[in-house]
Amino acid sequence: MKWITRERPKIDRIACPWLIKTFIDPDALFYYVPFDAVIEKAGELNAIPFDVVGVELTHKNGQCTFDALIKKYKLNDPALQIMAPIVRGADTDRHSLASQASGLWAIAAGMAHNIKDDQELLKAGMVIYDALYTWAKHLQDVRHTESPVEQLLVNVYQKFLKQGKDTRIPAWAKELKTIIQDQIDTNLALTLSGISSELNINPAYVSREFSKYFDNLSFGEYIRKIRIEKAIAYIENSDYSLSEVAYLTGFSDQSHFTRIFKLETGLTPSEFKKHRAKK
Repeated sequence: MKWITRERPKIDRIACPWLIKTFIDPDALFYYVPFDAVIEKAGELNAIPFDVVGVELTHKNGQCTFDALIKKYKLNDPALQIMAPIVRGADTDRHSLASQASGLWAIAAGMAHNIKDDQELLKAGMVIYDALYTWAKHLQDVRHTESPVEQLLVNVYQKFLKQGKDTRIPAWAKELKTIIQDQIDTNLALTLSGISSELNINPAYVSREFSKYFDNLSFGEYIRKIRIEKAIAYIENSDYSLSEVAYLTGFSDQSHFTRIFKLETGLTPSEFKKHRAKK
């Protein structure tokens, strides 16, 4: 089958060929011609016109040509239903339809600016829509979290939310304690707001539930407590300097370490070290 549309594509006129070749006609050929020549050339080439005024496959009732193809060919793939509002939002400047729409527009606009040959632009665009489809089908729940410990925490909390709160001490709390203990000697960079954002849960709820299973302490208090316990173990059982201990337990600097250590133990790290040496 041959297909024809307007030249200089950006969103719909790249997304539609991808959809056609992937789900409708893998041997499809596409032609890009000036706007006022689409209908005439369609007749000459015996090609199906799309994304132009007055043809079957075009924008209608707030939807774009990508939507029209999905409807006409009864494409029921759930991933396409996720992609559709992204394409529609990017193509119609309604970026509120999907959070990914503005990003798709930015990429498409940049590609169209850099690549002047429409067939080369189509070839490059195919890669973009292959990637978007893979994300929609397999990777929606994957988050790019900078801290691997934070991602572990998110995963554990999600397990808890799925299983409910029937047990007195939920499995997520036990597993989370182990994770924190295992990772406390790295530069732990967990924040309650960051975790709440990843989980799409109100921070107040996370804070309230956390304290029930972590020694009646808030998230921040518990992390500080574990850091100080680890610092004490380093002071008692290693030759690390106090600056090294501060770094190994995730404190931003030694003065911060000293202040929190004294708050937790009643002594500065230096006083604690001297006191232990006399025993």
